[in-house]
Amino acid sequence: MPGIAPLSVGVIPRMMAGEEVESPVFQILGVKRIVGGENERIRLLISDSIYFNSYAMVATQLNSMFTEDKLKENSIVRVDKYVTSVVNKNDSGRRVLIILEMTILNTGDQVNKKIGEPISYTEAATNSKPTAAVVAPKQQENKPKPMHTNHNNNHTLDQTINSGLTHPIASLSPYQNKWVIKVRVTAKSSLRTWSNAKGEGKLFSMDLMDESGEIRATAFKEQCDKYFDMIEVDKVYYISKCQLKPANKQYSTLKNDYEMTFTSDTVVQLCEDDDDGGIPEVKYDLISISRVANMEPKTSVDVIGVCKEVGELQVFTSRTTNKEFKKRDLTLVDASDAAVTLTIWGDDAVNFDGHVQPVILVKGGRINEFNGGKSISMGGGSVMKINPDIPEGHKLRGWFDNGGGANITTLVSARTGAGGFSTEWRTFHEARNLGTGDKPDYFQTKAVVHLVKSNNAYYKACPQAECNKKVIDENNGHYRCERCNAVFPNFKYRLLVNMSIGDWTSNRWVTCFSDIGEQLLGRSAQEIGEAMDNNPTEAEEIFNSINFHSFIFKLRSKVETYGDMSRSKLTVQAATPVNYKEYNKYLINNLKELTGINKV
Repeated sequence: MPGIAPLSVGVIPRMMAGEEVESPVFQILGVKRIVGGENERIRLLISDSIYFNSYAMVATQLNSMFTEDKLKENSIVRVDKYVTSVVNKNDSGRRVLIILEMTILNTGDQVNKKIGEPISYTEAATNSKPTAAVVAPKQQENKPKPMHTNHNNNHTLDQTINSGLTHPIASLSPYQNKWVIKVRVTAKSSLRTWSNAKGEGKLFSMDLMDESGEIRATAFKEQCDKYFDMIEVDKVYYISKCQLKPANKQYSTLKNDYEMTFTSDTVVQLCEDDDDGGIPEVKYDLISISRVANMEPKTSVDVIGVCKEVGELQVFTSRTTNKEFKKRDLTLVDASDAAVTLTIWGDDAVNFDGHVQPVILVKGGRINEFNGGKSISMGGGSVMKINPDIPEGHKLRGWFDNGGGANITTLVSARTGAGGFSTEWRTFHEARNLGTGDKPDYFQTKAVVHLVKSNNAYYKACPQAECNKKVIDENNGHYRCERCNAVFPNFKYRLLVNMSIGDWTSNRWVTCFSDIGEQLLGRSAQEIGEAMDNNPTEAEEIFNSINFHSFIFKLRSKVETYGDMSRSKLTVQAATPVNYKEYNKYLINNLKELTGINKV
């Protein structure tokens, strides 16, 4: 039969006995859609030309192949990835083939007939003792090994766990309840509480993974007391007797149509085997910190960096719920010479020790944006690891200990205040009439720093990240923010630096706010504020360090009126070291325009 892919003859009994068969090729003899609630499963009748199996299920992530009408009778398919599972239905121990990845080799219209005269592999096993010996799964070899009962779990391994094989996550549905999964915990939320008209309670959630897929599980009230301390990220557990329901995609990005809820009957046992039995390790899709600047807000991201700076613990009360929150901002740097702010919450913020400048790995961090700057925040499904034992962590540690991070060129979290503004080149002379309209004007120029004023270069501000209002010192260890209408036990230093800069046409005084000031001076506002308070000589050296250095300044120009006086105020939006290759290109093009030479 020219052009038709050959089938993997006689492999179905071997596969259903637990043997690993690489990329078997089958013919589809039948397709059945099984509908239940809002979800559906696709069941296939497959043949290897000698045997057929009527219990082949398609993993839900492949359902689109059915809706796109690709799974037709007589089609030839290659199964690229699969698992087998025993479903304890009426104690029959029926084994099911779960297809996780599949490729269409020939369409049904191309083949247009059944290949061979296959018989059921189960009937063949019944009629032939040798075949039966091959087909019958060796359940004893696949049973979970005896485990010690955890003191936080009052259940022992019941008959369900002791008598059946573990099921892949991809095979779970609300229409079966006798299953055991063997999974690795990839993420675990903090313990959260709620209170409403219906009562109050607590909950935590976790993300679970095996070789077939992933699923979210949530524990409430008494189940929190039983399992929260027991369950740890990265460890492998046997779990049984949870309730399955359609997943709420608003709160989970996992690729599964279902999610699990712990019940009073749920059984959880730590897998203490030396061999995790094929459960994959947690994988990280790590990106460099510099790439965060170009990513969309609310995106989930995995990053790793060295904690170069640690902010003060911030304690504040929500104005809507009157609930107290605790947070801390960390500054992470990596070998892309970029820095980003990471916000951690709750007990993580309270207990964080940054004196040793640890390597921090974040999985599933959430990107936030404010005034053009990007930051990362830990969320419900995020995981933070301190000094992770992975190659990327060791490499980063060596980079930082050998001077890395001393010359950070990209501040991902710096706020521009005017995203998308035009950066037309202007000299100070050409820009003298800008900013006279209702809206500010923006331009850029190459200028040298002549003088930095150290007087009044900082102030004590509200500790909340979204507020930079100057606080009122109540002289009792507390600081009041009138904008937030709240009192805090701490504050944060903010920079407000005035400097004289000049190009070849004239000099101008400009104002730098905290993010740009930190970038130019190479120190955090906290370091500069403490130096100003405790060591004025050191502070003066910091301010003098950038005198006579050139930068490309992006500036905001706006004429402001004070009484009867009007003056043009220039505010620095960005300041970057001069890229002379690009700057020379600009000068050459400018000369061509001035001399009338056409641009090449």
